[in-house]
Amino acid sequence: MVQKKVSVTKIADVEIHRIAHYAFFIGIIISIVAGLFHNLVDPATLVTTLVILGTIVGLFNLTAKETVPFLVSAIALMLAGIVNLGLIPVIGIYLRATLSNIVVFVVPCAILLGMKTIWKLARGHQI
Repeated sequence: MVQKKVSVTKIADVEIHRIAHYAFFIGIIISIVAGLFHNLVDPATLVTTLVILGTIVGLFNLTAKETVPFLVSAIALMLAGIVNLGLIPVIGIYLRATLSNIVVFVVPCAILLGMKTIWKLARGHQI
């Protein structure tokens, strides 16, 4: 029987990727819940939490293959955040708060991924 050696760094990379994966889902859930209960959440705490989670996701979760789709999605979300969803009767204020929270969560990821992409392009690597 042949045993495969698994390096410690590979195990650590998998664990970091898993933590960032959970951070992504936690950030989305917090964004939605805080959007629905926006009157009950401290804005400074919410923004700080979402930015920290977004930074974790941006640093550790995204691969080269996911770069372009993620950046396009991030741009779409940021542009959608411009729309005044608060004008929609009854649910508009909740939609606006939720979308704003998601944008706050995604922006650090987009900034970090954009910086990584520019760095790779400057070094002559293909994306």
